[in-house]
This record gives sequence, structure tokens and C-alpha cells, in this order.
Amino acid sequence: MDKETGVVVATERYGSAESWKYFANDGVMERRRDGKKGEKRGNSVVGIFKSVFLPQGYPESVSADYLQYQLWDTVQAFSSSLSGTLATQASLKGVGVGNQEATVAAATVTWLLRDGTGMLGRILFAWQKGNKLDSEAKKWRLFADVLNDIAMFMEILAPFFPAFFTLIVCTAGIFKSIVGVAGGATRAALTVHQARRDNMADISAKDGSQETLVNLAGLLVSLILIPLVTDNPVLTLSLFFLFTVLHLFANYKAVRSVVMETFNEARLSIVLQQYLKDKQILSPLEANQREPVFFELKKTMPVRLGVRLQDVLQNPEELNLALKENSMPYMLGVKNGCVCVCLGPGASVHDEIRAMCQAVWLSSKLSSSPETPTQTRLGHWELVHKSYKQMDTIFGPFLKGVEAAGWDTKRTLLDWDEWRVEWKTKSN
Repeated sequence: MDKETGVVVATERYGSAESWKYFANDGVMERRRDGKKGEKRGNSVVGIFKSVFLPQGYPESVSADYLQYQLWDTVQAFSSSLSGTLATQASLKGVGVGNQEATVAAATVTWLLRDGTGMLGRILFAWQKGNKLDSEAKKWRLFADVLNDIAMFMEILAPFFPAFFTLIVCTAGIFKSIVGVAGGATRAALTVHQARRDNMADISAKDGSQETLVNLAGLLVSLILIPLVTDNPVLTLSLFFLFTVLHLFANYKAVRSVVMETFNEARLSIVLQQYLKDKQILSPLEANQREPVFFELKKTMPVRLGVRLQDVLQNPEELNLALKENSMPYMLGVKNGCVCVCLGPGASVHDEIRAMCQAVWLSSKLSSSPETPTQTRLGHWELVHKSYKQMDTIFGPFLKGVEAAGWDTKRTLLDWDEWRVEWKTKSN
């Protein structure tokens, strides 16, 4: 109908995708799409695509950076699929496919050794680094993709070194197992960030659908590439390097597009240092743009959170020093070149943020002081006492500022260990 007749009695919408109106006209209720004539067909096609490949309620049900991240993630998955095809062809050639002198037993043993070492690598990596993957998801995500490209490059080169073929593919298998742990865990961490309606399962499922579609496209392209690269190592390596450059660039852009509103050590340090410099509070977008996504050598004294009491104190006298000027449910100390923080069992999330701010301030002061290597422990304690007074002055306004800027202070991604310490109040 060109003209809307009747009285509007109700309206409804499906997210931001479409809206409808209900009209009462001569005792009959009629439902009509709200929009210009001719939109229905286009909207239905887009709607089908969204329902298949995007989470329900998109874009309101996901974080604002979801689309940009997924676009770059699609590019990297496509290029990785093509690189993987080249690596798989090289691996099959290396174990003897197409070689009449190769035996099934030898090929099977090589494959089993590759899988076995990969399983051990997966267990060891999860044991050593599993607790780091939440707090530094961007770094480990990028690390996993770089390591995956190295592993595939090793598989492509392996047939050219037959005497070391098994060693090379087993090493590549270990690398790929690490990639599986780091990539899967960081993907889960990013899904938690993207989910805004407790819809992690839906986002994960749709991410799987997107990846399957990309891999299908990669499979079709691979069918064209395989006849071209067979017995042509120069073209194989050239295409591999091309796909690898695209893969790494897309991964870098993907992790750079993520804007997390929760604090980890890097983001909190960036925001605090800026606040101490000019009283300006950086927004989540500004801090995430400054956050490093590559592992780098520590320029400041490292911070250890949730340590044992003996990692902070050496004797009862130092317990009194640690409690001086301190009314908080945590205590700080400097030992073995690290700023260490003991956390009490009653500490809140805000206490954890304050403790981390204090540790960052203390680390910065100790790192910038030329006397640090020769400072006495007594000198360290004087600086610790000063850090408590500094937090008493700045933390309240700082916390209000970060909350107003859009930071989530109800939870953190700070890398706390599980030790919790109860201590007696210093006697007067």
C-alpha cells in the first residue's frame, strides 16, 4: 500500500535489521514493514546472510570492533589456508607419496612421530604459558600466527633435506601444536570480549561458520594452484612468501583493531603513565592503539602479582617496613630485581587495580633511577612507603576518570597468581 491507512497500535523491530508497524483499520489488525517501498527483497537477502554468518542481534549483541576484526580475520584465514595447502603437499611428498621406493611403514612412523611430539608440545606449552593467554591475548594471538607460518615454511623445506626430514617435520609439529593451544585460547579470550549478551557460544559458532566458508573458498583456489606448483619449487616458495606476507599483515591489522575495555598490565600502565604526565585519561581506543602487540624486552623493572610472602620479605623487621604507611589489603616489596605484590584474601577488584598502579609507579621510579642497581633494601622500602602516599593522593580521581572514560573496572585481565596472604597488623 502506498499510503498508510488506519491507526498505529503497536510497533516492533528485530534488532536493528528491520521494523514493523501494526495498524487497526475497520476492526482488522494489519502488519506492515516500516521502510521505503522496494527494501524488502534486499533486506531479506542481507537478513539471510546475517542469520547464517553473524551472531543473533548483530551489531548490538557484539563489541564495536567485531566487524573490523572479523574482516581481517577472514583475510588471514584465507591466506593461511592457501599456505597450508602448499605445506601439506610438501609433507606428503616428503613421506613418499608418488615415490615407488617409499614404504607405507616408514611414512606411518614419520607421521606418528610428528603427531606424538606435537602432543607433548601442546601439553608443555599449556602448562608453562596457559595462565598468560588471557592477559596478553593480542600478543599470543599474533605470536601463534607467526609461529604457524614458520612451521609451514619448515614443512615446505623439509623434502629438500631428506636426511633431516623426520626431525624437521617433528619440530614443525611441535610448533603447530603450540599454535593450536595459543590460537584456540586467545580466540576464546577475544570471544569473551566480543560477547555483549552472554552469547559466547553463538559468536563462536558463527565464527566457525565464517572460517568454514573461507576454507571452502581456499579449497577451490587450491584446486587451481596444485597443478601449477607441482614439481615447481620456485613457484611454490614464491606463492608461499606472498601468502605469508598477506597472512601476517592481516593478523597484525586484526589484533590492532581489537579495543578491550578491561585492564591488563600494558593498558593500565599506558593509561596511568599518561595520567601522571598531564592528568589526561586515555580512552580504551587510545590506549589499545598504543598497546604493544609484539613481545619486547622489558624496559622497566618487571612486576609479579600474587606472590608468596617470602618473595617480598626476608625477616620480621621487613614485615613492619612493609606495613608502614599501609592500610590496604596488599603489600609491596622489591626483591631480586622485581616489584612483588602480596594480595590479601579480602582484596576487591579495585584493590587489585590500585595495587597494580602502585607497582607500575614503583617500577617506573626504580627503573629510571641510576642508583637502582646499588640501592640498599632500606632505600627500596622508603620508595615503597612513598608509593602508598602517592596512591592515596591520585588513585581516587584516577579511578573515577577511567570509569568515566569507558573502562570496565568490575573485572581485570591482570596476571595475578593464586597466593593469598593474611598478615597481622603492625603493633604500635
